[in-house]
Amino acid sequence: QVQLVESGGGLVQAGGSLRLSCAASGRTFSRYVMGWFRQAPAKEREFVAAITWSAGITDYADSVKGRFTISRDNAKNTLYMQMNSLKPEDTAIYYCAAGIWSTAPRRNEYDYWGQGTQVTVSS
Repeated sequence: QVQLVESGGGLVQAGGSLRLSCAASGRTFSRYVMGWFRQAPAKEREFVAAITWSAGITDYADSVKGRFTISRDNAKNTLYMQMNSLKPEDTAIYYCAAGIWSTAPRRNEYDYWGQGTQVTVSS
């Protein structure tokens, strides 16, 4: 059974940083795409970043490019997202997701999802 457990969210001032973690278990993820999505109140869930587990190829939404960095630790089976220069508009629940290798990274069609972690950025 696949489990994705996020951690690292919290309250931070604008301009600050946070690092989100997603502990993945239940299978080998070498042929998976891993993604981060977020959902703000009254808004649709949106793509933030993705990475292929084996090759480490990354993709970012324009809104976070240059500020956020997605990475993974194969030995720990953990996905990360370093978030710098945070803005109030980054406030949302952040979700970790895993999809088989053919998953379109930016689409909301991943196979497995975590429960989410709240990120709040104050102005």
